[in-house]
Amino acid sequence: MRPDIVIVMTDQQRAGLTRRSGYPVDTMPFVDQLAAAGTDFTQAYTSAPACVPARTSLLTGRFPSAHQVRQNSTPAHARFATDLVDVLRTADYQLHFAGKPHMPRGAADFDTFAGPYFHTQGPEQDEQEKAFDTWLERLDHGVSVEPTPYDLRCQLPYRITTDALAAVKAADPDVPGLFWVSYPEPHNPYQVPEPYFSLVSPDEVPDRLSGPEGAEAKGGSYAWLRSLQEEKRPGYDAAWRRYAANYLGMLRLLDDQIRRLHEGLATRSRPRLTIVLADHGDYVGEYGLQRKGAGLSEFLMRIPLIIAGDGVAPQRRDEPVSIVDVLPTICEAVGQPLPDGVQGRSLLPLAHGEEAPEAEFGSIIAEQGFGGRARDVTDRPPLHFAYAGPTFDELNSVTQSGSARMLRSGRWKLVVHADLAGELYDLDADPAELDNLFESDAHLAIRARLLHQLARWQARLTDDLPTGAYVPHRLEHNWRWAAIEAQQPSREN
Repeated sequence: MRPDIVIVMTDQQRAGLTRRSGYPVDTMPFVDQLAAAGTDFTQAYTSAPACVPARTSLLTGRFPSAHQVRQNSTPAHARFATDLVDVLRTADYQLHFAGKPHMPRGAADFDTFAGPYFHTQGPEQDEQEKAFDTWLERLDHGVSVEPTPYDLRCQLPYRITTDALAAVKAADPDVPGLFWVSYPEPHNPYQVPEPYFSLVSPDEVPDRLSGPEGAEAKGGSYAWLRSLQEEKRPGYDAAWRRYAANYLGMLRLLDDQIRRLHEGLATRSRPRLTIVLADHGDYVGEYGLQRKGAGLSEFLMRIPLIIAGDGVAPQRRDEPVSIVDVLPTICEAVGQPLPDGVQGRSLLPLAHGEEAPEAEFGSIIAEQGFGGRARDVTDRPPLHFAYAGPTFDELNSVTQSGSARMLRSGRWKLVVHADLAGELYDLDADPAELDNLFESDAHLAIRARLLHQLARWQARLTDDLPTGAYVPHRLEHNWRWAAIEAQQPSREN
């Protein structure tokens, strides 16, 4: 029997902030239970630290330089022939979506579509929800210093879960389904009602690795964004622990709604493959920064990624994997061939406990920037918002200028820019990425090895085949596809 596919996606959730991952605050006990019962990919990465590029990578199994969505304002520019929606439609799945889309697919592409929800609004059902959405707008993507003065039922995750459960209840029990639930949180604005507001007091928030001095030390877009935030909201970093406390409370609120969703899905008798992940991370105060925007630090690039369900082994896997691997994983789970030009790799064999070939899973790449010359830290170009006043967008023509590629391999991380100095970090010794070893004579061999790995990934990324028949990459990109194709799984419900 083909499984239901459940995708639970959060927005801007930084990896490593749950008790299972070693964090001292118990933020997501239910998600930790899912991770313990399934496969927890502890070194999972986004393809790009922005919503639409990352979500388009999930849909297409392609990196941004291949699908051509490199910023949040260009989902219509996506280049691909067949994506996740097409794959599951071809496999006769019913398709249900609830939450924040922010991708090249919308209501017309699903059988049911609850949304669109964004970070300060959703489809209003009553006056209380409308008032809450207005209150969210007034926060201006900032940090609330008081508990949210509206009932939990107004919160977007609660409303989205309610909509998703209505779709579950109405779904045909005899037909496999996609249930994609996309939460806008814990993205800014940073707010949460009681009891979540008091989950941890600001004084109890664990220390960060680096404050504003980290942004100054890293320079470039880090220093520019730090300067912009201080100019717009003077002294904002003094309340970073309140910001972090709110963020942790938002994680617990999400956890409760994911539990509620999971309990509702249990009413369906079909087997189920559940994928829990985020699109990218959040600074949560590191470098004295809020939100995202500058650079390719681990705080933004690493994401939670859990696969749970029938046949999935309870295990931690430390191979570097990516959001681009979700589509080929689902293709294998439902017995469908890979779409043309897919660059990701199926994770299902890993989830079943098989060994991972070093050639395929020894490293992973990610990208940032929409091209052009990288802006200087002193630049003050016209932006899509005014320099005056507190409102700003961290994704702007300075922080997103230029082009960069990141490679993670073991303890090492390499960042190469089109027109800036290179970066090399030993993440075991330097998790905040403040000690750049790129020019270190003692690390020349490591740098050479990583540059060679990056070059091989670059060859894969420059594969520009959005349409047309495409077979050879099945053997390299989905390393078990020949055997899977030979088995030709049945198409029964």
